[in-house]
Amino acid sequence: MKKLTLLTVMLGLLGCNTASEPEVATGPAASGQGLTEVTLDVKPGTGRWYTEAQVERGRKTFGQYCAACHGANAEATPNWRTLDANGNYPPPPLNGSAHAWHHPLAVLSMVIEEGGEPMGGVMPAWGDTLGDADIVEVIASFQSYWPEEIYDLWLERERASRGLSAD
Repeated sequence: MKKLTLLTVMLGLLGCNTASEPEVATGPAASGQGLTEVTLDVKPGTGRWYTEAQVERGRKTFGQYCAACHGANAEATPNWRTLDANGNYPPPPLNGSAHAWHHPLAVLSMVIEEGGEPMGGVMPAWGDTLGDADIVEVIASFQSYWPEEIYDLWLERERASRGLSAD
């Protein structure tokens, strides 16, 4: 049971905007890069798989849909490891200090799209609100806070999940 609870907490990775009627993203990301187009090629300016423009757009989307729960800079809330009054763990940080870096892009994307409910969590699903490119940009935005060491460890795991060598 402890492992299931931990898994639920760790996979409850993104946002909990409480707006009653979600808005469908229609900005530049709506026609941008979706998950299937993401390569791990290093981009100028970031030295990572994403561009500075993706981070900028992702931070705007993160601010609108995710920051209320995960913090403006993906730092989460105090005591995120402590159960709340409803028996749920608060949203974890996404800044590289918690478990999000253990997951490949496909899992991060799935959790954002489908929410935490399929895994026993409470994070809402954003798949009807955010397009594929928006989700990729949100991931880029919070990964941009990750220290190099954490990003490098994540990159190894991402490559392994894709069956790629370490280059």
